[in-house]
Amino acid sequence: MVTANRHNAPQNPDEAADVPATPAVDANVPVADTNAAVALTDTVLPAHAPGVTVDPDDLVDTAKTPTLLDKVQQFRARHEKWEMALFFFGGFLYDVITISRIDDTLTLVQNFGYLLVLTGLLLMEQRYPDGVEPPKFLVKVWRWREDAIHFLFGSLLSAFMLLLFKSSSGALPYLFVGGIFALLAANELPVFRKLGPVMRMVLLSLSVTMYFVCLLPVALGRMGFWVFLLAVALGSASIFGMMRLIARWRPDDRRYVLRNVAIPGFGVQAALLGLYVVGVIPPLPVSVQFAGIYHQVERVSPGIYHLSSVDARTWYKPWTWGDPDFLMQQGDKPYYFFRIFAPKHFQAYKVRVRWYFDDPQKGWTTYGNGFVADVSSNGTDGGYRYYATTSNLKPGKWRVVLETEDGHEIHRLSFTAGSDPSSTPRTFDVDVSTLKDVKPLPLAEWQERAAASVKPATTPKAK
Repeated sequence: MVTANRHNAPQNPDEAADVPATPAVDANVPVADTNAAVALTDTVLPAHAPGVTVDPDDLVDTAKTPTLLDKVQQFRARHEKWEMALFFFGGFLYDVITISRIDDTLTLVQNFGYLLVLTGLLLMEQRYPDGVEPPKFLVKVWRWREDAIHFLFGSLLSAFMLLLFKSSSGALPYLFVGGIFALLAANELPVFRKLGPVMRMVLLSLSVTMYFVCLLPVALGRMGFWVFLLAVALGSASIFGMMRLIARWRPDDRRYVLRNVAIPGFGVQAALLGLYVVGVIPPLPVSVQFAGIYHQVERVSPGIYHLSSVDARTWYKPWTWGDPDFLMQQGDKPYYFFRIFAPKHFQAYKVRVRWYFDDPQKGWTTYGNGFVADVSSNGTDGGYRYYATTSNLKPGKWRVVLETEDGHEIHRLSFTAGSDPSSTPRTFDVDVSTLKDVKPLPLAEWQERAAASVKPATTPKAK
C-alpha cells in the first residue's frame, strides 16, 4: 500500500511554520484528498502535472467487451488465406456434386439466379464505393459481399469448366478449360482481388457469355457458329447495359467507365469469338460419353451391341505393357464405336469421323475423306450410339477424330496397330453395350443381369 500525499507536502511537522501561506483555492477547482490511499499493482501511473489528482477509476480498462460478431471478424482476419481457399473449394465441390446434364432446367435456372445476384452486387459496389454508406437494408450484410461475390464466381466458373471438360478433346480445348480453371483459382488470390472492378468485369463478361453458350443450343435445339455469335451478342448487350448504368452514376468520369467496364468487358467478348473460330472452344452442348476401338461391332438385337476385342497385355506382365493396342491379322479392320450425347429435342445434326495415320515420311496424314453420319438425340444420358471403320490398316500410330460438320473437334482417340505374332485362333473379349448403360458391360455380367431380370414361371396350383 502506498500513500499518495499532496505534492511537496512537508513530511516534518516542524517545517510547517516555515511554509508560506498558500493562496486561496477557487471553489470550482477540486482539491485532492491528502489522505486518499491508492492501491498500486503492476499498472504504471501516467505522468500528470503537479497538483492534478489521479482518479482510481481511470486506471481500470474500460475497453468494450468484443461481441460474437467481433470475434468472428477477428478470426476471419487471422485466417484470411484459409477463408479464401474454403470459399474456392466450397463453390467448386458444390458444382462437382450437383452438376447434371447441360439441359437440366434446375441447373439453368440456378445459374441464371447466380448471375442476377452477382450482377446486382457488382452494380451496388459501383453505386456505393468505399466511403459511401450503403442503404440501411444492406448495412448488416454489406460486409459479406466480398465473400458472396467470390463464391458466386467460383460456382459459375466451375460449372462451366466441368461442362466444357465433358465436351473437350485435344490439346487446344483442354488449354481453354485450363484457362478457366486458372481464372477460377486466381479469383481467390489477393493480387487479383486488388485489381478490383477490372478483374471482376472480365469474370462477369466471361460468365454471362458462357451461360448463353450453354443455354441457347438447348433452347434452340441446334448448334453452330450463328448460335455462338448470338451468345456473344447477348453477352455484349449485357456489358453495354452495365456501362450505361454506371456512366449515369459517374457522369464526370468517362475514363473510369471506359477503363474498368468497356475495355475488359468487350475485350472478353472479342477473345471468345476468336477462340471459337480457331476451334479452341469445344462445341457445346454435344459430348462423347464413351468411345473405344474394337475388332468387331455387331448389333445382335434392338438396343444391344456386342463389342469384340483382343488384348494380349496383362497387368502382371510388364513386358506386355508396350504391346500394340490393336493386334491385327489378315483382313482385320478397326471399328471406332462411340456414344454421343445431345440435349432432348435436339435437331438432327451431322458428324464426321476422320482417320489419321502417322506416316514415317509424311507425318500425320488423313486417311480418306472421312465418314459423315446423321446423328439425332434419343434423350438418354448415354446418348446416340454409332460406329465407323476403315480399311487397309497399317502397323503404326493411328488417330480417330470425331468432329462437327463445320470442323469443330468433339472427340479424338489414339491407338497403335501391330501384327499379331500368334497364328492360333484368337479368343475375343466381348463387351455388351446397352441403351441405358453408358459404359459397356462384360458379357458374363450382362448375362447374369439378364437372367436375374427374368421372372421364373409359376405353375398354377391345382384346385
